[in-house]
Amino acid sequence: MTEQPTPDHPENRIVADGVRKSFGPLEVLKGVSFTVPRGSATTIIGPSGSGKTTLLRALNALDTPDAGVIAVGDVEIDFSGPVTKDQLRRYRAQSGFVFQSHNLFPHKTVLQNVTEGPVIAQKRPREEAEAEAAQLLEQVGLADKRDQYPFQLSGGQQQRVGIARALAMRPKVVLFDEPTSALDPELVGEVLAVIRDLAVEGWTLVIVTHEIQFARGVSDQVLFTDQGVILEQGPPAAVIGDPQHERTRQFLQRILNPL
Repeated sequence: MTEQPTPDHPENRIVADGVRKSFGPLEVLKGVSFTVPRGSATTIIGPSGSGKTTLLRALNALDTPDAGVIAVGDVEIDFSGPVTKDQLRRYRAQSGFVFQSHNLFPHKTVLQNVTEGPVIAQKRPREEAEAEAAQLLEQVGLADKRDQYPFQLSGGQQQRVGIARALAMRPKVVLFDEPTSALDPELVGEVLAVIRDLAVEGWTLVIVTHEIQFARGVSDQVLFTDQGVILEQGPPAAVIGDPQHERTRQFLQRILNPL
């Protein structure tokens, strides 16, 4: 197994081909293939247990695939064979990951949380990292919170710090794992607004979300997953507005018209 450069498709930021992942006897991803163009927003929707979070985590090798080829940014790996630690390090460096629960360092200030990765992992000068972190905190509306600690912030503010922390690593792609699922309803909008701004700015985003109306408004592409496969993919007007698969229609009916 050898690591190769990204295929000669400059318009593509992510290319996944035949991705498989099992946990014990349970096959969670069953040969998933899709492409995420550069500068686009892709949302992944589907019922619980459909494989959408595992698929997202495979893009960062938080869950290492059992088989399949994935190109992210400048790195392509064939997971069907052995993968070295150095290959995984370079692969993971292509993307930033925003978790459901903020995962901030509780003993560090907001500014320290954002600068930790660039300084420790990327060996960038602290002064440079702090200047960039200050800009990112302003971008997510938290410039005045830089010296506070996570416990002094609301859940929505903590999640916005998590977004700034991911961006501070200068990733090619930003991955969001249901970024609003742990928030009180009144805090959801502030986080979605930041993500929407990133999409407008041309970041390449992949977002697992249960916020269907948000997916409809922000996405260039929607993937509907069920039982480890992608049943439908395309623009939101097609997948959400006019789904062709009965399973997709059932899911959306239950989500959009719960009563």
